[in-house]
Amino acid sequence: MKILIKHGTIITRDKTETNRDILIENGRISRIGEGINEAADLVIDATGLAVLPGLVDAHCHLRDPGYEYKEDIRTGSMSAAKGGFTSIACMPNTNPVIDNESIVRTIMDKASREGVVNIYPIGAITKGLEGNELSEMGSMKEAGIVAVSDDGRPVMQASVMKKALIYANGFGLTVISHCEDLNLAEGGSMNEGETCTRLGLHGIPSAAEDVMVSREIILSEYTGMPVHIAHVSTRGSVEMIRQAKKRGVRVTAETCPHYFTLTEKACEGYNTNAKMNPPLRTQEDVDAVIEGLRDGTIDIIATDHAPHHFDEKNVEFELAPNGIVGFETALPLALTYLVKPGILTMNQLVDKMSAKPAEILKINKGDIRTGADADLVLVNLNEEYIIDPDEFLCKSKNTPFGGFRVCGRVKYTFVGGKIVYNDK
Repeated sequence: MKILIKHGTIITRDKTETNRDILIENGRISRIGEGINEAADLVIDATGLAVLPGLVDAHCHLRDPGYEYKEDIRTGSMSAAKGGFTSIACMPNTNPVIDNESIVRTIMDKASREGVVNIYPIGAITKGLEGNELSEMGSMKEAGIVAVSDDGRPVMQASVMKKALIYANGFGLTVISHCEDLNLAEGGSMNEGETCTRLGLHGIPSAAEDVMVSREIILSEYTGMPVHIAHVSTRGSVEMIRQAKKRGVRVTAETCPHYFTLTEKACEGYNTNAKMNPPLRTQEDVDAVIEGLRDGTIDIIATDHAPHHFDEKNVEFELAPNGIVGFETALPLALTYLVKPGILTMNQLVDKMSAKPAEILKINKGDIRTGADADLVLVNLNEEYIIDPDEFLCKSKNTPFGGFRVCGRVKYTFVGGKIVYNDK
């Protein structure tokens, strides 16, 4: 099928080009220019729309296999497409755990049949996510994983993480670290501080994250191996990563929209939709995360899309599971809270949500150029609306952002030249 996109504003990490046409043939971009009038099966008028490289999410949870009542590959990928994501990397805390070649191949097969976006599994660092014995990374790499992580659980033993960094690097795999010292977290349920004390809840100190971020930086510096820090939430972590980068340590980092938009006060009223791990922090931490995004200390924005069934969240705060859904809110929140106030340019946002995560995962995505896969998202950057969880395409609706006024609505999402989402 031949598709012609007319009069769009193409925005990549490097440049912005107005009134440009894109011709898509056989799933790839065949021409980019002005005034392309070649006959096509479908012509889309993109006047007033931004044409971005498909977004790449380096950190999400699809819950498939084992927890399909929360989410599955079909619904998760549909939700991702609606949010403008064309490539997503799913974490291994499924049932069974993604820690061997067989499970990876099962997921890849189901993704090819039921997924509407590109799905890249992330394998476990350790067998069963138990933190003791390294997983079979080589065979999982051959089966299709793009990174390894024990996300949801930290690798508590420094010796195991040291070996993981060296071993994974031999296969060209990124190590994504969930930085949390369980001995400091002590089973807490929200950030340790005034709000926590007032609510009578057991808190998690920011030091629980900072200590582990420090360890990973030290191990990376010692071994010379790269490490990627997941969901940065504290000002201490931001500053340590900033200083490590200045020394040349091979560390990259991500944060999520909830860490630059919300504080621990969102937990008031025992709102379980604001319960996540790491927990929401203070305004000082939010400000530090924003500054880290602005100055490049934090490389990418990921969703940490973590669906849970309504009944699981509709319990006492300390009993509720951690996590919120994020595919359909990430882009509008970033546009509203980062681009609109002038903290990031659109080019910088594309870098953090498309080009750079593709680089970290080592996948050939995140750009708009002749010959590239036609993974594109067309967005009305100025359209304002109220977030309504009932309109989400994911199975679960656990979000603290219901009722938020945001700007930026996805109009079309293309994966391999095929329209996988159309806002009609």
